[in-house]
Amino acid sequence: MNRIQHIAALCETVETPFFHYDLERLQDTLDALKTASEKRNYHVHYALKANADAVLLSEIERMGFGADCVSGAEIHRAIELGFEPKKIFFAGVGKTDREISLGLEHEIGAFNVESIPELMRIDEIARDMQKTARVALRINPNIDPNTHAYITTGLKENKFGINAWELEQVENVLRQATHLSLVGLHFHIGSQIQDLNVFRNLCSRVNDFQKWFHEKGFEIPMVNLGGGLGVNYDSPQEEWHPDFEAYFAIFEENLQRYPGQEVHFEPGRAVVAHCGSLISKVLYVKEGRDANFAILDAGMTELLRPALYQSNHKIINLTSNLPPATYDVVGPICESSDCFGKSVLLPAARRGDFFEIQTTGAYGQSMSSQYNLRPLAKSYFFTRGKSVNSPREEKYIHCPD
Repeated sequence: MNRIQHIAALCETVETPFFHYDLERLQDTLDALKTASEKRNYHVHYALKANADAVLLSEIERMGFGADCVSGAEIHRAIELGFEPKKIFFAGVGKTDREISLGLEHEIGAFNVESIPELMRIDEIARDMQKTARVALRINPNIDPNTHAYITTGLKENKFGINAWELEQVENVLRQATHLSLVGLHFHIGSQIQDLNVFRNLCSRVNDFQKWFHEKGFEIPMVNLGGGLGVNYDSPQEEWHPDFEAYFAIFEENLQRYPGQEVHFEPGRAVVAHCGSLISKVLYVKEGRDANFAILDAGMTELLRPALYQSNHKIINLTSNLPPATYDVVGPICESSDCFGKSVLLPAARRGDFFEIQTTGAYGQSMSSQYNLRPLAKSYFFTRGKSVNSPREEKYIHCPD
């Protein structure tokens, strides 16, 4: 049984919409990521915000990767699934006292600190708990990643990170703090970055910041370059995972690495995007004056990216071999933004056809909602050679909590 046959079998037996994950494709991606990173002795932490499904996380943990978390719940999930606490990093501009305490309890690898008030609060909580908090300063390098404005995080107008003009004050806080240990510098400038020259520019800025801290007498055991590597949404079949070799080569060539210094990365989308698809059924084909509509039973509740970021996903009609026609592919939600694609050329659609919306492994399931009181879509997992009805398949069928 191949992947398409597995989807077809599921369409006959389970309700749509559902998420479908190809674990073989995920494994190929993880193998490529591990090979390219380990040859340079780079450390990789998977960003759970992209997709925190337990099955996928178990596969990622088994490969020895760490976890990049942005909430206490994500830290809990990582700990429960066996991620080593020293490989768990905690980012985010709004860490609560409870979340900070949780990180300190488990003695996680580092807090990626995003502001001076946060730095001071972590020191206070660590003092009260009689702990030493390992912190990495997230610095805003003011670099344009040439991506969508909503997923740009490294410009001076963004809420993320500590700005260059605050470094003198940061130095004072660090010298006065009694329960902080500076273990690194952290940078993350955005998401879905496809122009690798952006990362070359990042290296130049990182080199400058590292020099500043060394001149002030600080040792920097680790530099964390974040994530952001983009994937091919338009033609995923041309590249089922990003070119990790070319990506890491940029940093190998341009980053000034100090003796003994660790280099860390936090990819999310690049790891899981291509292994996932959203499977949906055509409810109605509606003829309009300016456009024909293929109305699906999946909507922005299952895949928010097109409505939020005006993103494109490859859409395939799995069940029609009729001559092609053009459709606006839309969902059932009572919002005009509930649209997956406009003027999409597809084999002519009929009620009951099954559509596959590809490359939804990242920020599909994780951003799902129950708007309009819709139930959360279930997830199913495929490994080649296993039948959907085989008892061996049961462990690959997972329903979200």
